[in-house]
Amino acid sequence: MAPIPPPKNDIVLLIDKAHEDKPDRPRPHLGASMLGHACDRWIWLSFRWAAREKFSGRMLRLFRRGHAEEATIMKDLAMTGIDFSKRQANVSFGSHVSGSADAIIEGGVPEAPQTRHIAEFKTHNKKSFDTLEKEGVLKAKPEHWGQMQIYMAGTFIERALYVAVCKDDDRYYIERVKYDKEAAEKLIARGKRLALSDEMPPPISTDPTWYQCRFCPAHAMCHEKQPTQYVNCRTCAHSTPKEDSTWKCERFDAEGIPFEYQLKGCDAHVLHPDMVPWSAKLGEPDEWSLTYIINGKLVVNGKTGFASTEIVVNPEGCASSVVSEIKRLWPDAKVVK
Repeated sequence: MAPIPPPKNDIVLLIDKAHEDKPDRPRPHLGASMLGHACDRWIWLSFRWAAREKFSGRMLRLFRRGHAEEATIMKDLAMTGIDFSKRQANVSFGSHVSGSADAIIEGGVPEAPQTRHIAEFKTHNKKSFDTLEKEGVLKAKPEHWGQMQIYMAGTFIERALYVAVCKDDDRYYIERVKYDKEAAEKLIARGKRLALSDEMPPPISTDPTWYQCRFCPAHAMCHEKQPTQYVNCRTCAHSTPKEDSTWKCERFDAEGIPFEYQLKGCDAHVLHPDMVPWSAKLGEPDEWSLTYIINGKLVVNGKTGFASTEIVVNPEGCASSVVSEIKRLWPDAKVVK
């Protein structure tokens, strides 16, 4: 007789799938939380919407829990006499660099009752929290420390209150952080440099097994010679980020491409040459196209050739002489995977 199978409950799977199926909308700006990241290339690719981190439904639910925890933390702090003037204080530095501090404290922090602070709230698992308690935020979470420095620079407030809670046992870790003007300016300058650069910066390592690269969402692009999988205005060779935090389409001489339009791009999209593993012939067959060399074959990318969506899903197919002939005879035919 066959053993009785274990009970199966599909509700959790359905919940996670529902979270995973929600539209994934990237940030329009280069956020302060990104600027402490170790790798310039990841920051650039992320800002350009060329590589994105995909999360399971369980992780998305964890992020939701962390966000929801902010209101509880503020209630706990208010019970001690800490006075909040606002939640979500936005800061902007131009050149696409901006962010949002979790809250502004007007006073009531026991060590400095009259001093204003920006507040940053974080949740940690037990392992991360134990390290934070032992080492402090600067050493244990330098990206969080840098994030607070940027917020302090943007609000002209010279103290921050870092409040962390352990998700496993509800322990609190609270640390006051001083403003470091030099560090803040360096981080902001880094953000502006990367946001406005038309060229992809070098990676943190060329070793595909390097610990900071192994699980990076851009690993396939950096180390496996794969093209970006995303076709939008920011992965297009014709788009230019501007110092006023807008995007310009050079192809149609259009200033201020709307955010909603950036998400989709247009049929004149040409893949940015730094976001694909192939060499290119510039200006062929015209100034608004690129000819990529794929498997030794010339593949025109642009309105006069293959669409970027076709090349991304099936570069080998686009390089096929048979497919090229079909495309010549039936221009409306589309290459699929």
